[in-house]
Amino acid sequence: MSEHETLVEDQTTDQTTDQADASEAPVAEQSTDETEAASAAPRRARPTATRAQLEREGEVAADFLETLLDIADLDGDLDVDVDGDRASVSIVDSDEGRVPRRLVGQDGIVLDSLQELTRLAVQSATGERSRLMLDIAGHRAERRAALVTLAQQAIAQVKDSGESTALDPMSAFERKVVHDEVLAAGLASESEGVEPRRYVVVLPAS
Repeated sequence: MSEHETLVEDQTTDQTTDQADASEAPVAEQSTDETEAASAAPRRARPTATRAQLEREGEVAADFLETLLDIADLDGDLDVDVDGDRASVSIVDSDEGRVPRRLVGQDGIVLDSLQELTRLAVQSATGERSRLMLDIAGHRAERRAALVTLAQQAIAQVKDSGESTALDPMSAFERKVVHDEVLAAGLASESEGVEPRRYVVVLPAS
């Protein structure tokens, strides 16, 4: 795969749908997150799910997570929604108590694992690979806001200096947020490096 194709796939995926947040392969073997973009190199992509299908995914995920919380005797209510072209489920504080932060884990590592387990549960029930997004105690929402601020600072720096700037390593979810913000500002960006040290480079306008 050429460098140009890598850039197109990474930008398209992270800027639109963040197709999967699972562990990615080295640059030479791009991740599922990057290769499932609709405009990427030819391959059969999953047909766009209908709202009814996404609502069904959310219901299955909520049932799975509710059972998991009951088994672990943990507090938390579930909010189910459809966010664009994916189902979205959040575990939030309940009247009985607050969601334990240990369900998020350091740098969201436990959250990412729970999300993957939930996606597998949905896939088992529906027969379709799920791109459901899970949030716990607002962790992803808070992280998204911080990343938008970081991206805006990098954009301003690149516009002032006319030189590219590299950000710290991020997850696929985090890179998507940055790519979206850079694209909205009229600049370009690409991902470089190998997981778990893959990072975004913000490029000056051509």
